Amino acid sequence: MAISLGRAFGHNFLGHSPRWYKYTIIACLVINPILFWLNPFVAGWLLVIQFIMTLAMALKCYPLQPGGLLAIEAVIIGMTSPAQVKHELIANIEVLLLLIFMVAGIYFMKDLLLYLFTKLLVRIRSKIALSVAFCFAAAVLSAFLDALTVIAVIISVAVGFYAIYHKVASGKHFTHDDHDHSHDHDLHELKRRDLDQFRAFLRSLMMHAAIGTALGGVCTLVGEPQNLIIGERAGWHFVEFAIRMSPVTFPVLICGLITCAILEKTHWFGYGDKLPESVRHIILEYDEHQDSHMSHKDYAKLIIQGVIALWLIVALALHLAAVGLIGLSVIILASAFTGVTEEHAIGKAFEEALPFTALLSVFFVIVAVIIDQHLFEPIIQWVLQVEKEHHLWLFYLANGVLSMVSDNVFVGTVYINEVKAALMNGVIDNDHFDMLAVAINTGTNLPSVATPNGQAAFLFLLTSTLAPLLRLSYGRMVWMALPYTIVLGIVGLIAISFLLHPMTQQFYEWGIISHHTLSEMSNAASSAH
Repeated sequence: MAISLGRAFGHNFLGHSPRWYKYTIIACLVINPILFWLNPFVAGWLLVIQFIMTLAMALKCYPLQPGGLLAIEAVIIGMTSPAQVKHELIANIEVLLLLIFMVAGIYFMKDLLLYLFTKLLVRIRSKIALSVAFCFAAAVLSAFLDALTVIAVIISVAVGFYAIYHKVASGKHFTHDDHDHSHDHDLHELKRRDLDQFRAFLRSLMMHAAIGTALGGVCTLVGEPQNLIIGERAGWHFVEFAIRMSPVTFPVLICGLITCAILEKTHWFGYGDKLPESVRHIILEYDEHQDSHMSHKDYAKLIIQGVIALWLIVALALHLAAVGLIGLSVIILASAFTGVTEEHAIGKAFEEALPFTALLSVFFVIVAVIIDQHLFEPIIQWVLQVEKEHHLWLFYLANGVLSMVSDNVFVGTVYINEVKAALMNGVIDNDHFDMLAVAINTGTNLPSVATPNGQAAFLFLLTSTLAPLLRLSYGRMVWMALPYTIVLGIVGLIAISFLLHPMTQQFYEWGIISHHTLSEMSNAASSAH
């Protein structure tokens, strides 16, 4: 009985995860307190590596459980404190509200999104043109909306496409009331032959769109959470932020779109798979079926969702409220005017986002450990001590590398605060601070596409219900993002090193932007708070 009970405990621990993975997590839990007692700095970095490992194994075991166990132990042994964790959660409350409400709000607009993207998919037959369109659309949307919101939209669309295929491949035909049994063998063959290609097709579109969120998110004040923090510290308004970033963001955007087309043309790094003709026929058939069977009630829902989409864009572009609160308004408006009033029906909207919200909260525990154990401090101090003419490219690279292994919001916040302190202490002047702010912002946004944990939108995609359907693992995301990482990273570095300073000086001469005094920056920061 004792042996059986012990085996039962072992079987229940982390469920169906591989046995070696369970043993690895247990070993980490045993080693961490010992190493923390011997060397807290090394133990802190080991914890970061362990948490990244749990993200890499997301398809074997959702990272919330193993990562959460590591985080709980870190608090218990004193690597950080509950107060510091609470501080990080409060500091990132807008991100948490966004996940809870905005992603759920998108759920209530899925009919409109699926309708529009289905039209796009069946009308653009060129995979290259379709991929560039997805990438560019994600970039434009991410410049005004949060990247997480945009990726949630794209995920909803991809899940819709997959559901259409699965419905037909399972034998549930929607064009005829009487099922034709002679079609069964064809459907079975279609499922066997085309499923992998269809997955590869959707995988490539999702990765192009995810990269697009990074290309657009770096451009404006509202594109990413750290952009707001950096812009507030520098005293830049929306237009000035976009102008100051443009010497880097514009060439990066052009090269990113060119890379998208080249990858589809060459079929490198897992790209280039086209939509199987049989699947295109299914989606086209579905589109025609939906159009022919739409009632006035269905049209009314699409019209309402379209009006709410306009409200969403305007409210986010003008920053009328916190992003999450705007998402809450979308939930209320969309559910009220489309007749979704039952509690269980509303609850389905939150199923996708809440596990990731919990995971991100655990991630903030790791961020709290990074702060309390001063893991990034040696790197920051070293960069600041280097000669000023090397600051721009060093800050860009340092932010990029750290953002690959940590949260880019945290990295950007830490670096801009340190640079602002250097400005206040007279170590650097205002103009140098402004250009360093550009280097920090672009560094946290561009090279960070290398890993899913580098950007919240990528991590959300990895841990979504879509990822296992498309066989989109951590390693595959890293591999597919590699060409973009190289191109975006190198083009960004060249622009920071050779274009930023002369273009910024030209902007001063043209009067497009003006030199900031320390008092003006302080006043802008105060008004932002």
